[in-house]
Amino acid sequence: MPSGLLLAIDIGNTSVAIGVYEGENLYATLRVATDQENLPDEYGVLLVNLLNSRGVAVDDISAAALSSTVPPLITTFVEVCREYFKVEPLVVGTGVKTGVRVRYDNPREVGADRILHAVAALAKYTPPLIIVDLGTAMVFDAVSREGDYIGGAIAPGIGIASQALFQRAAMLRRVSIERPEALIGKNTVAAVQSGLFYGYSEMVTGMIRRFKAEVGDDATVIATGGYAALLLPELSIIDAVEPNLNLDGLRMVYEANR
Repeated sequence: MPSGLLLAIDIGNTSVAIGVYEGENLYATLRVATDQENLPDEYGVLLVNLLNSRGVAVDDISAAALSSTVPPLITTFVEVCREYFKVEPLVVGTGVKTGVRVRYDNPREVGADRILHAVAALAKYTPPLIIVDLGTAMVFDAVSREGDYIGGAIAPGIGIASQALFQRAAMLRRVSIERPEALIGKNTVAAVQSGLFYGYSEMVTGMIRRFKAEVGDDATVIATGGYAALLLPELSIIDAVEPNLNLDGLRMVYEANR
């Protein structure tokens, strides 16, 4: 395994995505559950063992970059990088060069993950762009024809919606989120699956059409996030799926700030 690798860490609300880059090549990826109660040593030992299982040793890592939508865990993972990998990580936030102009009322309010998605998408596709993150939250972001991040929309993700449904509706039990055999469910499990799968598919399609009306009908639509693969069969309006958009953006931002 060559040395001089970049460790990219994207801390999300549900999971922490980790990528190991050799130059532009994504050598390995892994995910661990997000847990604010975990101590740096717990995450450190976990990461070292998982990376070893992928053939990556501690000494192979020479740099790190991280972003987070869970602020308390920033300090935790900064300590992990320092103590276990002996590197000072680049933390994506205010003052870090991204190369993307942010046309938000208050740019500080935009999550780092949304800007990272724009950075990576702009490197691969010609704007205007619509980026749909089908994760814990369902996030729609727009990049103008000029390459500016201009804003977006946020809704509860399909996982959050299903959890709330089961918690608040006494007669409904938890079911797996998957495509049902038919639109009209003939039992409660199928009915709930239909409402989640087809309901969210229609929401994504409708929101993208509305976004296109504002940013341009020729906008390229890019999907990412954990539920993208699940909903993709119903989303013909999606042009491309980029499962590692967040990690690719981290690598690019790191390179821009070297």
